[in-house]
Amino acid sequence: MTGIAPSGPRAAALVGPYLSGKTSLMEAILLQCGAIAKKGLVKDHNTVGDSSAEAKARGMSVDLSVASATYLGEAWTFLDCPGSVEFTQDAMNALLVVDVAVVVAEPEPHKAPTVAPVLQFLDERKIPHVVFINKVDAGGDAKISETLAALQAISSRPLILREIPLKENSVITGFVDLVSEHAYGFKGHEDADLMQLPEGVLPEEHAARQEMLERLADFDDHLMEELLGDVNPPVDEISENLKRDLEQDLIVPVFFGSAEGDHGIKRLLQALRDEAPEASATAARVGVAGGTEPLAQIFKTVHAPHVGKQSLARIWRGEIADGTTLNGARLNGIMRLMGSRQEKVAKAAAGEVVSLGRLEEALTGQTVSGGSSAELPWPAPLQPFTCIAMKVTKMGDEVKLSGALHKLCEEDPSLSVEQNADTHEQLLWGQGEIHLKNALDRLKSRFGLDVKSERPQVPYKETIRKGVNQHGRYKHQSGGHGAFGDVYLDIKPLPRGSGYQFAETIVGGVVPRQYFSSVDNGVKDYLKQGPLGFPVVDIAVTLTAGSYHTVDSSDMAFKAAARVAMTEGMPLCMPVLLEPIVSVEISVPNEHTAKAQRLVTGRRAGQILGFDAKEGWKGWDVVNAFLPQSEMHDLIVELRSLTMGVGTFAWKFDHLQEMEGREADAVVKARKAALEAK
Repeated sequence: MTGIAPSGPRAAALVGPYLSGKTSLMEAILLQCGAIAKKGLVKDHNTVGDSSAEAKARGMSVDLSVASATYLGEAWTFLDCPGSVEFTQDAMNALLVVDVAVVVAEPEPHKAPTVAPVLQFLDERKIPHVVFINKVDAGGDAKISETLAALQAISSRPLILREIPLKENSVITGFVDLVSEHAYGFKGHEDADLMQLPEGVLPEEHAARQEMLERLADFDDHLMEELLGDVNPPVDEISENLKRDLEQDLIVPVFFGSAEGDHGIKRLLQALRDEAPEASATAARVGVAGGTEPLAQIFKTVHAPHVGKQSLARIWRGEIADGTTLNGARLNGIMRLMGSRQEKVAKAAAGEVVSLGRLEEALTGQTVSGGSSAELPWPAPLQPFTCIAMKVTKMGDEVKLSGALHKLCEEDPSLSVEQNADTHEQLLWGQGEIHLKNALDRLKSRFGLDVKSERPQVPYKETIRKGVNQHGRYKHQSGGHGAFGDVYLDIKPLPRGSGYQFAETIVGGVVPRQYFSSVDNGVKDYLKQGPLGFPVVDIAVTLTAGSYHTVDSSDMAFKAAARVAMTEGMPLCMPVLLEPIVSVEISVPNEHTAKAQRLVTGRRAGQILGFDAKEGWKGWDVVNAFLPQSEMHDLIVELRSLTMGVGTFAWKFDHLQEMEGREADAVVKARKAALEAK
């Protein structure tokens, strides 16, 4: 489009699978915009998007990176999202606040499924997005058409090729813009040169352009009438259709190029400038009502050393100045970002992405404003898949660890901390091994905490198979008043899931009523650790008889007598180990469904319950299964390995199941050794 009026500040997210080239693309964009003087290289760890210590250590993006730039007089913020599935939370949060997403894909059809989760997320939330097929200069003839077909198979929106490649000896040397019908030749790392459209390309160009117009006509009756009447629509009309349809998330324009070679970057930027929605349209899409008071939404929280808490936010409405009161807190500092570098500004306007300083009570996803306002919708954090048990190596660091973990979970809501009531372990839950290791590294580098991690214990339980009536007496004399308690307990098994039940059938006051609760407490105290070493469940205990002493009996004595009876009687009740069984819903592309089923049945006691198509996901299945919790510890690692990294699952506790044989013996032996070591 030509002669368009400058837009207000806009934001675009670069998102896609690991190794697709997002960080290199942002570097090329920033160079094209003049925001940097020289491109960095991912392999040299000197790019704007990979400047953090953690990114350098892992050789991959582990954080969202934000960079401000200006293109043709318009302010833009580009958000480089981590590609690893273990750091998806940052990418999701960024996508929720941008005007447009650039989905970066490689020109390899077999890798198309790795883009499916991103496209699904965008389609479900109607977030406008384009596709940029990167690395077309690598490996000779890039399979653009095949890649496009593979991506279309997983996208619920029509993908519209906006340009076709020019080739010499199977090498892409330029492109033809299907809107203007102008041809451009790649020229080293410089802008593409306008060139004469080769006659041999005309038939392919006409066919591709006609297909593009027919796709657009599906959403415009006037354009359809023109095509039926063999009228060639004017360029401005086509451009208006593209802009309108992108804003409504009806289509997905597709471009190609090379981030490292600087090919197709200017064309991509021009398309974003001409067709991406403005911030006001995005604000309306996410539910921002009209008004003038300042309103922003936090999409990322950072606890920066020597700086304090920083809230990355998209300003939806009004103007925010330093010192403004937001949600009752006085703002201390506004920063415009360029990777790890920050530029302090006095104020920021609607559409900008900035860092807001010292909003101590603000959380990721929260809306902040100068007055009262309703919260904008924000999805729940990702469910964690795996966990580690943590212990500080230095005595006295427990409180420091608690505060550090709180900050890490504020920064990344897909991390969570649990104090397990059964195993008494402190657990850190996350999205995978790298995710958890990265968190441990940050505990060390940022907070100076040495933390030992280990595989968490499985919360086994135990129960009994038969009942017994057991006598228990506690008698102690050591001068003065003694201690005396005497009980008969009827111990019986209950059906699975019944828990613990206590009753009494005392006749004639042989045990005074005031001691019933003491007996109950004594039993419950014992049940914390049964004869196999685990908490006891599904058991009924009835106080049937006993005796007391008017002087020496006490609550303590009857509690102790109950423990004696349980300690002596429980080994006679045929104790049996119970292991937790979880229900699992495994989501995979349907070409991997059989692999997912074999993954389940290849694990001890794995049971397939069935599978069905995943609702709303083209070409995906959900496999339902039961698995012992002990078999879950590395399930996500193996599942991702089998499915090019895209397989995922949800799980929850379902029931307890008896466990026998050598596996049970090994569990009990290990438990006994652990208890003796304490």
